[in-house]
Amino acid sequence: MIGGIFPVFNKDISSTSTFESEPFGVKCARFDLRAFRWTQVMIFAIEEINKDSALLPNISLGYRIVDSCSSPTNTLRAALTLASRPEEIELTAPCPPAISAVIAEAGSSQSLAVAGALGPFQVPVSYFSTCACLSDRAKYPTFFRTIPSDYFQAKALAALVKRFGWQWIGAIQSDNDYGRNGILAFTEEVRKLGVCIAFVGTILRTYTMDKILEVVEMIKQSTAKVILAFVPEGDFYPLMKEVVRQNITGIQWIGSEAWITANQPSTPEIYQAFGGALGFVVQKMAIPNLKPFLTGINPYSDLSAAFVRDFWKIMVTDHLQRVNFRNLFGDNIFFDVNGDPPASYDVINWQLIDGQVPTSVCANVCPVGTRKAQIKGKPPCCFDCITCADGTIANLTADCTPCPQEYWSNDRKDECVPRTIEFLTYHEPMGIAITVVSLLGASLALATMMIFIRYRETPVIKASNSELSCFLLFSLFLCFLCPLTFIGRPTVWTCMLRHTAFGVTFALCISCVLGKTIVVVTAFKATVPGNKVAGNFGPAQQRIIVCSCTLIQIVICVLWLKLNPPFPDMVFKYSNKKIILECNTGSEAAFYAVLGYIGILAIICLVLAFLARKLPDNFNEAKFITFSMLIFCAVWITFIPAYVSSPGKFTVAVEIFAILSSAFGLLISIFAPKCYIILIKPETNTKKHVMGKTVNKSL
Repeated sequence: MIGGIFPVFNKDISSTSTFESEPFGVKCARFDLRAFRWTQVMIFAIEEINKDSALLPNISLGYRIVDSCSSPTNTLRAALTLASRPEEIELTAPCPPAISAVIAEAGSSQSLAVAGALGPFQVPVSYFSTCACLSDRAKYPTFFRTIPSDYFQAKALAALVKRFGWQWIGAIQSDNDYGRNGILAFTEEVRKLGVCIAFVGTILRTYTMDKILEVVEMIKQSTAKVILAFVPEGDFYPLMKEVVRQNITGIQWIGSEAWITANQPSTPEIYQAFGGALGFVVQKMAIPNLKPFLTGINPYSDLSAAFVRDFWKIMVTDHLQRVNFRNLFGDNIFFDVNGDPPASYDVINWQLIDGQVPTSVCANVCPVGTRKAQIKGKPPCCFDCITCADGTIANLTADCTPCPQEYWSNDRKDECVPRTIEFLTYHEPMGIAITVVSLLGASLALATMMIFIRYRETPVIKASNSELSCFLLFSLFLCFLCPLTFIGRPTVWTCMLRHTAFGVTFALCISCVLGKTIVVVTAFKATVPGNKVAGNFGPAQQRIIVCSCTLIQIVICVLWLKLNPPFPDMVFKYSNKKIILECNTGSEAAFYAVLGYIGILAIICLVLAFLARKLPDNFNEAKFITFSMLIFCAVWITFIPAYVSSPGKFTVAVEIFAILSSAFGLLISIFAPKCYIILIKPETNTKKHVMGKTVNKSL
C-alpha cells in the first residue's frame, strides 16, 4: 500500500484504495487543482506499474491518499493517519494493508514533519520537497525524493549570478524551511565566488500587509538591481502584486523552481515588473498515456476495483536505495547516499524581445590605477576606490602591485615606466664647464712647467728647487686631469680609477710641497754658522721624501682595490622617478683613509711653512706655501659635509670642485709669483735680489 499526502481537499474516494479529504474536521481554504492533478498522476503511475508485469511480477500496488491543506500540523496528522488503520473499518472486514511508503509532500516544511514522524518506522517518504535539509541521513534515514535537492539549485543559481557578473544581490525568502535553507545554501555558494548579499527579506502568504510593505521598502532602498526570490508561488504572489502596484521596475528577478513557471504570477499585469525573470525549473516532458488518463476521469467511473494490498509490505528502504534503471526518456534513475536523484534543471527566462542584461553591483569595478578600500561595517562587495600609491600600479587586478625596482608608476598608476637614468655627462652644462676648467688647469700647469724648464738656470728657478717644482707641476697636471674620470657613465674601471688616481696624484703633489717646505726650512737654517742640516738634505733626500710619502698612499689604494674596491652602483633614494648612477666607494674606511693621509701631509706642510714665515722678505716662498696650504685645508674641510649631504650627481660635482679648487690654489699660490718675476719683472730675477742683498737706492 502506497500512501499519498497532497495539499488538496475533496470527498473520500475509496474502495480498496482511498482518498481522504479534510481530515480531523479541518476545513481547507481552497481547492488546489494542481494538487488534485498530482493525486491523479499518482493513481496513474500506480496503475501503469500494475499493468507492466515486468516491473513487479505477481505484485500489485494499492494507494491511500489524504489531504494536508498545506499545513505542517495537518500533514503530520495525515501521516499518522496513514500509518494507522482507519477507524471506520468494521472488525469483520478485511484489514487494509499497512502503508509501506508515503509520497508526501509538496512543501518542505510539511515533508520535514512526515519524514521525522515516519522515519523511525522505516517508511520511505518521497515527492516534491527540495529543501537540502532533508538530505540529512542522520535525521531522515528513509527520505527519498524524485526532485533535485536545493543544494544543487543553489549551486546552479550561484553559477548563474557569477556568469552575468552580478556582485550585489538582494534575496527574498519564505518564512519556512524551504526559503530559509534555500537562501542559506545560496549565500554559502555565492560567498565563495566573491558575491555579496545586500539584504534578505522574509515573506509568507499569511503575513500582514505591513510586513509585506517592509520588504517592498527594503527593495526600494537597496542599490541591488538583481533579487533572488526563493519562495513558493503562494507566498510570493502578495509581494508581486505590491511591487506591481508601486511600479517598481528595473529589477532583474531570479526565481527558484517553486514559482518561476507558476501560472498565477504569469499574467500580463505581473509581467510589467517581473518581465525578464530568470530561474531554474525541473525538466519537464510529456508522459505517454497520461493525457488520456487525465481526460478520462469522470465521476461515474467504477472506484471499487480492488488492488493488491500486500506489495508494499515487502518493500523496505534498502530496496529503494538500490533502485537504478533507465526510464522511457533515457534518463538513469537512482538515489544517492542522501536519497537524492540526479539533479537536472531547465533555465527559464521571462523575457521580451531584445531584453538587456542588467548590472547589479554595490560598487562599480575600480578603474585602472586604483585599488579597493573596504568600507567599515559593509559587505566585501561595497568598497571605495583609492588611487594607488606612487611606485605601484593597478591594471588587471583590484590590488596595487609594486613596480620593479628600475621602474616607476606613471601618473595614471596603470603602467610601470622606466625610471630616468641620471649621471654626470659631457653633454650637459655642468659636464662641459668641468671639462673646460680641467683642461684649462692642466694647460696652465703644463705651460708653467715649460716656463720652468726654459728658465731653469735663472736665480728664481734655482732658488725654488727646479726639480721639485717640475715634479709638483707634473702632479698638478695629473690632478687637473682627474676630474675627467668622474664624468660619464660609471663603470668598474672608471670607478676604481677615479678614486685611486685622485688619491695618488694628490699624495704626490703634497709630497712635493712637503719637500719644497723642508728645503726652505733647511735653507734658512744653513745661514746659522756651524749648521750642517742643509748639507745633509740634498736632491737624493728630497727624492726619498717624495717617493716614500707617495708610496704610503699607493699601498693604501692597493689594499683598497684588493679588499673592497669601488664599484658602479644604482641609487634610488634621491628621486622616485630617477636612477642615479654613481660610484660606490666600496669601503668607506679606505676612502676616508686616503683623504685623511692627504690631510696629514697638508697639515705637516702648513706647520713647517708657518715656522719658516720669518725668512728674508725677498725669499718669500714659505709664505706662498703657507697660503696655498691654508686654501687646500679649507677646501677639503668644507668638502666632507658637502660631499655627505649632496644628492645624486651633485656629490660628484662637489668632489670635482674640491679637486679643482685645491689644485688651482697650489698652482696660483706657489707658481704665479715666480712666473710674474720671470715674465714681467726679469730685472729682479738676480741672485742678489733673491738672496735679499740688493742695496737700497735711497741710501
